[in-house]
Amino acid sequence: MCQLTDSACCCVRRDDDYCHDCDQQFGVAGFHVIKAVRGPDEVTIWVESCARGPQGCPECGVLAYSHGRRVHRLVDAPSHGTAVVVMWKKRKWRCVEPNCPAGVFTEKDETLARPRALLTTRVIWWAIQELSESASVEGLRRRLGCSWETLWSAVKPVLQQLDDDPDRFNGVAVLGVDEHVWHHMMPYERGPNEVTGMVDLTRDKAGNTKARLLDLVPGRSGAVFGDWLTKRGPVFLDGVQIATLDPFRGYKNAIDDKLADATSVLDAFHVVKLGVETVDAVRRRVQQSTTGRRGGKRDPLYGVRNILRSGAEKLTERQWTRLNQAIAAHEDHQQVFTAWAYYQKLRNAYRNDNLNAGLRQARDILDLLPTSSIPEVVRLGKTLNQWRKEYLGYFTTNRSSNGGVEAINGVIELHRRIARGFINFNNYRLRCLLAGGAYKHMLPKYPHQK
Repeated sequence: MCQLTDSACCCVRRDDDYCHDCDQQFGVAGFHVIKAVRGPDEVTIWVESCARGPQGCPECGVLAYSHGRRVHRLVDAPSHGTAVVVMWKKRKWRCVEPNCPAGVFTEKDETLARPRALLTTRVIWWAIQELSESASVEGLRRRLGCSWETLWSAVKPVLQQLDDDPDRFNGVAVLGVDEHVWHHMMPYERGPNEVTGMVDLTRDKAGNTKARLLDLVPGRSGAVFGDWLTKRGPVFLDGVQIATLDPFRGYKNAIDDKLADATSVLDAFHVVKLGVETVDAVRRRVQQSTTGRRGGKRDPLYGVRNILRSGAEKLTERQWTRLNQAIAAHEDHQQVFTAWAYYQKLRNAYRNDNLNAGLRQARDILDLLPTSSIPEVVRLGKTLNQWRKEYLGYFTTNRSSNGGVEAINGVIELHRRIARGFINFNNYRLRCLLAGGAYKHMLPKYPHQK
């Protein structure tokens, strides 16, 4: 029974009588708590497996005899803010068959820990759950009272096993692709600076998108993306109905080649960004031609540069007054206002609540931009018409966009900062996939149940 003392809760076993409350608190099926001792830095819990009947030799099947115990020290999940160490009193047996290679063997139970492990099974899953929610390996190892190498060497094989499961690519109907920079060293030191990320943007039954990172591959090119698609196989490729991307021709070529039946969608953010850049280019050109120099704080156009990047519906009365005064300051400033008006038309097509009406507005914009007398606007029209099908795809696919991919990039950046950067790409990839939700449907709801 459970005897409380000044130093510990000592569960003394008498005739296979254990403390049920302590067993429940420990929570590993098939194991009993013998005693628990609280020290200055950690709690040590002594456990043993349930009593078993006759044990046969795993090699020859001959009845084996008890050969005492050996203690296996394990790091367990912290409890009440204190590190926990589990001392597993393993049963040993001896095979009496002279020719049997087994000799002496020890009990195994992966419910508690794998053979020769330094951490319990559940603390590995606990650490994986914590890492997926913005914890760092260094912070977790301090809480557990073990080394960084001990913790990561236990977690990494489990993540690798999850990564090798092909089922995690099932059910992808909307695929997003984008690149990001994973290091700023010279390429010959750590490989390519940029990596290509693939994200599952498939919507649920309620129509909500829960972005899930699928993979990261070194390099940024159509060949890199195309090779990744090829490796996924025909079943995956046939399931992808929509592919979203930013205006990068390499990714577009890979989609046309490997996902010919999918609808390509140009990301709305990047289209609007092109509009903003067009207005800014016109402003800088007019500024230079009217003043002979770059803008300064006393120049009318320079003073409204941020207003020109805003939506018309967001401007206050004071901002409208400042904008009108800046345009009226010089007759050439009218070009800036005209470019800004085109930019507003571009935005309004996306803002239209009716997708069919927005589609008509978008088509009108594509026809209108090339007719402008402003060279920067004509260049914008030429660019959008080259991406005409992808631009209009936003309105025919119920507003599909690359927003979820950008959100995943933000998660990756956060976890990279938490880890203080990465040197090894494989470690970086596994951590990013975990943080990006690649394994979220494969993680146990309760770590100790795995």
